[in-house]
Amino acid sequence: MMVRIKNASDSKKDSVVLPYSKLKLAILDVLMKSGFIVSFGKKGKKAVKFIEVVLAYENGEPKISGVQRISKTSRRVYQKSKDIRPVKNGFGVLVLSSPKGIITDKTARAEKVGGEALFKIW
Repeated sequence: MMVRIKNASDSKKDSVVLPYSKLKLAILDVLMKSGFIVSFGKKGKKAVKFIEVVLAYENGEPKISGVQRISKTSRRVYQKSKDIRPVKNGFGVLVLSSPKGIITDKTARAEKVGGEALFKIW
C-alpha cells in the first residue's frame, strides 16, 4: 500500500485507489494526521470495497519522498518505547502497531508504549 501511494505521488496523481481493509484505514488516519495525505474515503458496496486516497503536495512537490518497510511477514520487528528513535531528525515518521492501535513514533514515546514497527515514511 505504501509503495503504491509513493509511486502515485511521484507521478503527480491527484488520488490513488486501494483495496479495503481496517488496518489500511488505521494507517491512513495516522498519515492524514501527520500531513502526508490530504484525505481518504471508503467507497463501494459490501463485496467490493475500496479506499480512495487524496495525495498531498507542497509547492508542486509530493510530501512523501521516501518509504521504508521494516516488518515483513517473514521477519517481524518489535521495538520498545525507549528504543524508538526519530526518523530523519524528526522530519519523518515511524508507524507502529501497538496495543493502543496504529500510532506514530512520537505518540509511542509520549505514551511509553512499544509495538511492531511497520514502516518509516519521510
